[in-house]
Amino acid sequence: MRRRDRLIHYWDDRATGYDRRTASAERRLLGTSRRWVCRRASGQTLEVAVGTGLNLPHYSADVRLSGVDWSPRMVRAAGRRAADLGRTVALAVADATALPFPDARFDTVACTFALCCVPDERAALAEAVRVLRPGGDLLLADHIVAAHPILRAAQHVVDLVSVPLQGEHYTRRPLHTLRQFDVEVVATERLTYGTIERVHARRT
Repeated sequence: MRRRDRLIHYWDDRATGYDRRTASAERRLLGTSRRWVCRRASGQTLEVAVGTGLNLPHYSADVRLSGVDWSPRMVRAAGRRAADLGRTVALAVADATALPFPDARFDTVACTFALCCVPDERAALAEAVRVLRPGGDLLLADHIVAAHPILRAAQHVVDLVSVPLQGEHYTRRPLHTLRQFDVEVVATERLTYGTIERVHARRT
């Protein structure tokens, strides 16, 4: 089985119990960053790696949402959450590194706690920028390489196991990669000993 297919299978297997397993981390660490990202979204908005739809309750009612994920079971879970919320969301199975949309399609692209698991982070960011309209907003939140040297060393050790087993990287920092593209960084925040970062960038 190819690595990409194996990773999709990994996330398919975790879709059913994902919300339950991550509930504690959501309450303590992740939830405020989801709100930070979603409250900045406007207009036609694409969420890349929508997962089970944990961000959906945080978008304002006037945001017109689309979402993609490479895991079919995650997409189905997001569909169920959207239905429970009474929210219309155009969902599709798609790879973050090959988005099925034309250039300059969206006013906002959001991605939370997922670039850590995309095999080619740069390609995913390039696609996010490509489908943004000039002046459009790119909104990110993710766990990143820690500012504290002891935590950073521990993350490098964890990567030795997490990357081959589940494709999850703990020592990336998307902000550095993002600076290679035609974007202006509007705002950033770094939290939790520097292990979580929020980024608001705008396509120039």
